[in-house]
Amino acid sequence: MTFQPRMENKIEGFSVMGGLRRRYWNGITVDLWDVECAAYAGGHYVARDPRLFILLDQHGRGRPTMRWSPTSSGSPQDRHSPISYIPAEMELWLDIADVQYVRHLDIHFDADTIVRRLSVEIDPKKLTDPKLLFFDQRVMALAELIASEITNDAPLHDLYGDGLALALVINVLKLEKTSPRQRSSLAGWQLRRATDFIAENCTRNIRLHELAELTRMSQSHFSHSFKASTGMAPHDWQTKARLEKAKQLLSSNTHPLTEIAAETGFSDQAHFTKVFRKHVGTTPARWRKARQE
Repeated sequence: MTFQPRMENKIEGFSVMGGLRRRYWNGITVDLWDVECAAYAGGHYVARDPRLFILLDQHGRGRPTMRWSPTSSGSPQDRHSPISYIPAEMELWLDIADVQYVRHLDIHFDADTIVRRLSVEIDPKKLTDPKLLFFDQRVMALAELIASEITNDAPLHDLYGDGLALALVINVLKLEKTSPRQRSSLAGWQLRRATDFIAENCTRNIRLHELAELTRMSQSHFSHSFKASTGMAPHDWQTKARLEKAKQLLSSNTHPLTEIAAETGFSDQAHFTKVFRKHVGTTPARWRKARQE
């Protein structure tokens, strides 16, 4: 899958040496930049997808300085802090003075593609929390191998570079191997997202693929994990939500049964009565009457 990164920038003082070198892998795009810098160089960047900025080399007395807002003082980036993970939509300002040359990698990735490839659910907090100006020996080793592969006149099989790039993303986000026990139930955020969605949309026919996409899982995996978490299949949970809504309407004593059936997603009053009796143990009319006594 060719993933096209989306980034806006306004830069000055940079002169690209040898042109942009870019490689596409499955859900990951890597840019290798070699740039000469004027006495002052810098710019403003914002990407529509998560990305990594990795400083590989620099020449000069100064150090690139990153700022997370136009008014912040900024933090220097050097060989002791060459890596930054920048979430989607996070703005970044870069100032470079007294540096003649910089080589760096920009690694953009599509989180949904990574989730599908690894069959693992990424905690949204890992995607939205920046991880700025840090050092990791394994990440740097992978970054150097990726840069070498991009400049290779006879590139190796795509799986080589793809594996390096995917390993780097896994390392930075600290995506752990999921044990069978962990896979048997939904994470807390997934369960809340699914049940809230069902509650808000229970009166219409909710498709399984909607819930699976919402929780970034396959349909079969979601269905199994939802039942493990709640003791119910997603369809049964929706029926329960419809009946709870019906009980609220019945309690008001102002809605006829035909109207309640329609408002809660049942095909007609007979279907509503049948399902209500099956799950509650009595008919809607008797349930309402008992609440009035």
